[in-house]
Amino acid sequence: MYISCVSGGTLKMKNIEERLSTPIREECDVLVAGGGIAGIAAALAAARQGGKKVLLVENEFSLGGLATLGIVTIYLPLCDGCGHQVIYGIGEELLRLSVKYGIEDKNPAAWLEDGHTDEERVKNRFEVQYNPNMFMLEAEKLLTDAGVKILYGTKICSALTVDGRVTAVIVENKSGRYGIEVKAAVDATGDADLAHCAGAKTENFAQGNILAGWYYSLSRGVKKLNMLGFCDIPDDEKKKKDGKTVKTLTDRRFSGLSGEELSEQMQLSHASILNNFKQKRAEAPDTEITLTATIPQIRMTRRIVGSATMDTEDDRLHREDSVGLTGNWKVRGPIYEVPLGAIASVNIGNLFAAGRMISATDRMWDVTRVIPTCAVTGEAAGIAAFLASEGEDGVNVRELQKRLTDGGVKLHVSDVLS
Repeated sequence: MYISCVSGGTLKMKNIEERLSTPIREECDVLVAGGGIAGIAAALAAARQGGKKVLLVENEFSLGGLATLGIVTIYLPLCDGCGHQVIYGIGEELLRLSVKYGIEDKNPAAWLEDGHTDEERVKNRFEVQYNPNMFMLEAEKLLTDAGVKILYGTKICSALTVDGRVTAVIVENKSGRYGIEVKAAVDATGDADLAHCAGAKTENFAQGNILAGWYYSLSRGVKKLNMLGFCDIPDDEKKKKDGKTVKTLTDRRFSGLSGEELSEQMQLSHASILNNFKQKRAEAPDTEITLTATIPQIRMTRRIVGSATMDTEDDRLHREDSVGLTGNWKVRGPIYEVPLGAIASVNIGNLFAAGRMISATDRMWDVTRVIPTCAVTGEAAGIAAFLASEGEDGVNVRELQKRLTDGGVKLHVSDVLS
């Protein structure tokens, strides 16, 4: 390592050149990068296929991502809003897991219990607000019981791609920098970090993210989730029905792809929380903050480019290569089939995306980035990576679909409306 420029007695760093020899210290069949909901579903699905070593790499020291550490603790609907459940498999399993120790709000009893009418299911969508801490702990146990190895505090640094396949992923943690040989990989980082490192084609979200500052408080014996700022607002939804512009904490937008910017965003979020807390404290002196987000509440940054790109106009569109279904949490009615082409990298044969970074238009990301859909794409990506770890180019769609349906997943609109 050397510093290339020293001028006038003052050290001026222009460039540092590093020559690295990185040791390979581990190997696995399927590597899942990111331990949010998508990563949890991917690792679980891959491990349940049996006979493969599955490794989950997570930068933080807890699972769940925005769903736990970001305290976006609303498990949005598994239904279409018209009385039809559309998300099954691990998507439903994780919802049930989230309420194992009780429900905070939006009780989905009409769906979880027998004896309820279709009218009740239409009125009450299949969603819930859960406790993030208990969900996080149970999700970790679920993965370890399935045989998934979890590496916490581990960041993806680089990747080696040979002949259009990822062969090794470079990570760094308290043990230093080292490589992990892989046979297939799932990028569930939320920011397409692994895909970017591997040379996969990606696109950035141009609109940027709105500032948010969600936190839990306790006042007069009542626990409350305070939702400051919106998760985000697509450009065509910035105005309310009455024509007024939606009020936000700041006009500034955040790309989520800059370390300095993310640091500033977190500080602005903290300041918003503190100001809001002071206002509440003035009204109720016993008010206290019980939990704040420990990661940036950023929703969309960078995504893969797939051979198919989902869009909001794809409602009821039949896809021969569908790997799951999702509804639209914002409106009642739409059902979308998720194509394999939206989760498979267009130029890296053994790399799959799960979660908010699948191939989708800017309008569609606000539908596909949420918890239940992340579970859907995670389950499909995990099994696809399992199959791709055999070394063949591409994935046998029929075999993938069979394994998904064996796990209870519904693939086509006709499967839930017939």
